[in-house]
Amino acid sequence: MKRKGWTLIELLVAIVIVAALAAIAAAVIPDAKVRAQQVQSTANLRSLCAANLSYVADHGTYCPASDRRNLVRWHGARTSAGEPFDPTKGFLADYLGKSRSVIACPRFADFLEKGSWESGSGGYGYNATYIGGTPSSPFRPARPSEVHRPRATIMFATTALAKGNGLQEYPFAEPFRWVDPNWRLQGPLQPSVHFRFHGRALIGWCDGHVTAELPSEFPATNFYGGNNKDRQIGFPGPRENNGWFNSRR
Repeated sequence: MKRKGWTLIELLVAIVIVAALAAIAAAVIPDAKVRAQQVQSTANLRSLCAANLSYVADHGTYCPASDRRNLVRWHGARTSAGEPFDPTKGFLADYLGKSRSVIACPRFADFLEKGSWESGSGGYGYNATYIGGTPSSPFRPARPSEVHRPRATIMFATTALAKGNGLQEYPFAEPFRWVDPNWRLQGPLQPSVHFRFHGRALIGWCDGHVTAELPSEFPATNFYGGNNKDRQIGFPGPRENNGWFNSRR
């Protein structure tokens, strides 16, 4: 008996089904990739927080954000201002396992443009204003007793700077406004928290837990010709008194 071929209607239905499945796969696969990257990046931030808490146990203070010459930072060290950072020689190196360096955020590589003048922080930034230093003494890191609400105070976050041709690696999570030595709020700062996971930023808090947070605002202030909103660089949480950044809040 002669076998019939497909009718035109059956072919059209099959094509529609295949196209629909392809569209679903195209939407689901990238989303699954981002979720997997978020899981890994969350683990990285937990490790950073744990490393800093181990530093506290040994030294009585959180890790310094930088030394006075800006040659040694939490994430690496360099021999001069024009040299790249060695990521195995930062203040936290002894607490970061065998690699002695920060594990990079897997999603950050999808955004980073060539020509970045910072390196070694892996797409994460430290709260240098209030934790890696204090307004009254920028090179003297805070003590745990000085952080009034560890669970609601930022230690690390996913960070970057928006510039004209893309994103710049940046190792500090900047608050809304800079603070003078008397802890008085002054002018605005350029934001650096990067909301790279479906519009959310990952934040490692001073008690060691990590959450994904939405932005509260994308200010226009930018010193490098970038567009903060387009690049998803902004601030999380409340603005008042520098919000989640402020260790005395």
